[in-house]
Amino acid sequence: MPTGTKVKAQATQDFVPLKEVRDGVVILKDGSLRALLMASSINLALKSQDEQQAIIAQFQNFLNSLEFTVQFFIESRELDIRPYVALLEERLTAELDDLMKIQIREYVAFIKDFTQRANIMAKNFFIVVPYDPALIARGGGITGALTNLIPAGSPQTSLNDEQFEQYRTQLEQRISVIEQGLVRTGVRVVKLGTEEAIELFYKLFNPGELEKPLQFAAQHL
Repeated sequence: MPTGTKVKAQATQDFVPLKEVRDGVVILKDGSLRALLMASSINLALKSQDEQQAIIAQFQNFLNSLEFTVQFFIESRELDIRPYVALLEERLTAELDDLMKIQIREYVAFIKDFTQRANIMAKNFFIVVPYDPALIARGGGITGALTNLIPAGSPQTSLNDEQFEQYRTQLEQRISVIEQGLVRTGVRVVKLGTEEAIELFYKLFNPGELEKPLQFAAQHL
């Protein structure tokens, strides 16, 4: 680097395309909207061959029926067993029966030993539903939609309340299409609220920190 050259520092927020989360809707800096859906899972290995084929066929029909792009995202994290262990230890302290105390103590020891030796992962499944009014206005195709799913370096665009409600209505219609399509495959989805969406992004941008799971959304699946 030449002597005297100054490096201009940039804030971390400059590299993040998110502007805000309003009423459970993610607003990007370019004015486009995203909804985050948390989806349940299906264990195909426990299904019969006919059931597997039926589920796959329904999912294929669902994908072919979409007139807009979606993003499927799987979050895989090491399972944090500490809250569960803490709950057991509280139960151990409150337990009066000596035999139950021994059983709880042995169970806690087993859980700790097992999780230390085994790499247990927790998986969450999400669907990102986009609505990009600028892309629709200029007639962008599949390629343009994919590249704009989570754009980076987009100029700041402000939405007034009327525009936001108008765009959110269109986004809600797309969410309904996703829900109706996936329910035929046996997959249930629930839309993340503002707190759940913020928590998810915090965990994504801070992978080294263990946070509580998305309890509210998981309880509604």
